[in-house]
Amino acid sequence: MKDVDVLDVIVIGGGQAGLASGYHLQKKGLRYLILEANDRTIGSWGHYYDSLKLFSPARFSSLPGMKIPADPDKYPIRDEVIRYLEDYAKHFQLSVLTNQRVESVKKEGKVFAVHTKSGDCYQTKTIINATGSFHSPFKPVIQNEEVFKGRIIHSAEYQNPEPFSNQRVVVVGRRNSAVQIAVELSEVSEVTLAVRQPVQLINQRVLGKDLHFWVKVTGLDGFPFWRLGKTAPSPSGVNNPGHYREMLTAGKPNQQPMFTSFCSAGVIWEDGSKELVDTVIFATGYQPNLDYLKSSGALDSEGLPLHSAGISTSVPGIYYVGLEGQRSFRSATLRGVGPDAKFVIRKLIRYLKS
Repeated sequence: MKDVDVLDVIVIGGGQAGLASGYHLQKKGLRYLILEANDRTIGSWGHYYDSLKLFSPARFSSLPGMKIPADPDKYPIRDEVIRYLEDYAKHFQLSVLTNQRVESVKKEGKVFAVHTKSGDCYQTKTIINATGSFHSPFKPVIQNEEVFKGRIIHSAEYQNPEPFSNQRVVVVGRRNSAVQIAVELSEVSEVTLAVRQPVQLINQRVLGKDLHFWVKVTGLDGFPFWRLGKTAPSPSGVNNPGHYREMLTAGKPNQQPMFTSFCSAGVIWEDGSKELVDTVIFATGYQPNLDYLKSSGALDSEGLPLHSAGISTSVPGIYYVGLEGQRSFRSATLRGVGPDAKFVIRKLIRYLKS
């Protein structure tokens, strides 16, 4: 047994959701520990493609207590966010153990035993799951995928356009990452966006202000969908930084209705036509990765958490921060995990006192 003492809280995951949770736990004087599976406190950011930019400017993209060091109107790039997250953990001297991948959580009476791959076991009264929604890539099942002789990847594996130069590429998806990747690839490849519905572009700036200014001042960004008994819907529009409309109009990339099947050399489109394709990239999102909770009773039959606004509805003492749509549109974003962590920890403290 690694720790004979029972902690107040163990946070599983040391990315943005885990760090925001650590900040609020530290402020409340709780005895906590953040367990991070990898060797850096950067969550999923190290796996994203090279050119990724935040979809919100720096003024709306910070964790609690420390602003991201960038021009307030700039859209920080991936590596700037990575540096910020590492500096954040150091600045607040958050209690983090890296290289501690959690394999199982078992409740023993009123105490949870958290077992890690390294063989360690930690005891805690409560758990905050902060592994987020971006660790388990989702890819739909498409007919005859097994016969396709080209390359199939998820956007989680995409880094930059270089390996796809002069290829015929199909990107599946119609949200921000799909469009950003497809536009970037269209500079070096022939690219099609395979979509269920045409891409809907939303101007990044309205009346001289970033879109996020307006969703904040109107209250839409933090609207408490959880009070209505539902998660926040995923935005269907794509933030247009200025050139996407021009690129899509020019067919770089073009858009076609989603293909119905693979064939050995490519794909079969909705009209029955076959096309030679080198690579298919699925930019189809992610699902929560909570396998370590399988035996706890905290998940439904599909492996998704049973919760309301981040509070488990089936296992007292289990909480979540960083789930997409957890309480509002901004949940699971840099600007959203802080308020969600503060809300959850307020509920957690009441539980500890009960």
